[in-house]
Amino acid sequence: MIRRAAPIVAAGLAFASAATTAYWVLGGTALLDTVGGYAENLARSRTATALVVGILVVGIKVIAGLLALWLAEPEPRRRLRVPLQILSWLGGGLLTVYGGLLVAVGALILTGALHPDGPVDRRVLTWHVALWDLWFLVWGVALLAATWRFSRSGRSPRS
Repeated sequence: MIRRAAPIVAAGLAFASAATTAYWVLGGTALLDTVGGYAENLARSRTATALVVGILVVGIKVIAGLLALWLAEPEPRRRLRVPLQILSWLGGGLLTVYGGLLVAVGALILTGALHPDGPVDRRVLTWHVALWDLWFLVWGVALLAATWRFSRSGRSPRS
């Protein structure tokens, strides 16, 4: 059971992220003001471009969740095993680096160790450090752990 935890956590975070994005794409605004910047402006614009971008992002996140769940399968198809591992290593690495860098830099700014040239919305930055960027970091680490278990034994985490 513990061996399946990493892919289940990664999938859960991916699907929850997809649901949050879908909510905003469909016009919801709760917590949207904690995102800030381009993403918030795009979601609020309600343009065709925003809709297309939002749908693409939701689709990518759903696929990422399915990919993570596939890592929990006892015997994935042999010919898909290597592409699955490559996508999982790549996705987990990108999520971990992206989330980790943003959490680290945001925390340094919030603590006063870094002083950016321009203005900083401390409320939005706090939300990013404590939730949004941390979410990507944890999702990435869970996906890397699931991929490592999957790759290590030559079989799935369930075995």
